[in-house]
Formats: sequence, C-alpha cells, structure tokens
Amino acid sequence: MNKTELIKIVADKSEMKQKDAEKVVSAVFDAIVEKVAEGEKVQIVGFGTFEQRERKERSGVDPRTHEKLTIPASKVPAFKAGKAFKDAVDKK
Repeated sequence: MNKTELIKIVADKSEMKQKDAEKVVSAVFDAIVEKVAEGEKVQIVGFGTFEQRERKERSGVDPRTHEKLTIPASKVPAFKAGKAFKDAVDKK
C-alpha cells in the first residue's frame, strides 16, 4: 500500500473527502517526523512507538574496491510495533 491508497482508505472509513483525508494523513506524518527529528519519542498506544536511535561509528568495507572505511555515527528513525499491532499481524 502506498500513501495514496492509505488516504483513500482513511477517507472511506471516516466518511470524509479524499482531499480532507490527505490533509489529515500528511499532518500526522509531518508531526511524527518533526517530533522524532527533535529527539522526542512518539508513542501511539496499541500501534507502536517511533523514536530516534543513535548508531555508533563502525568500520565497513567498500564492496567495489574492498577498501576498509569508517562509517560515521548517525541518528536514525526507528519503529517498534505495539502489542495490539503484533497480535493483529500474528493472528492465525
């Protein structure tokens, strides 16, 4: 599913126009990205938690030249699914 399909589903389930649903979905995504970028944790109970994690500096190898290189430390977004989400996916 892509963003357009998600917007259509949200519009159908909430009985709103697709244009309005697009604004809502985009606002939610923007808010999550903004807060995680600021270092805050965004926890949606039953769905999951979005957070920022730090990767340590590490060594790697360039696959083309086989030259050793150092990969610098970085901050990356992470998502951990909540219990209700995990249970819904594992439903048998």
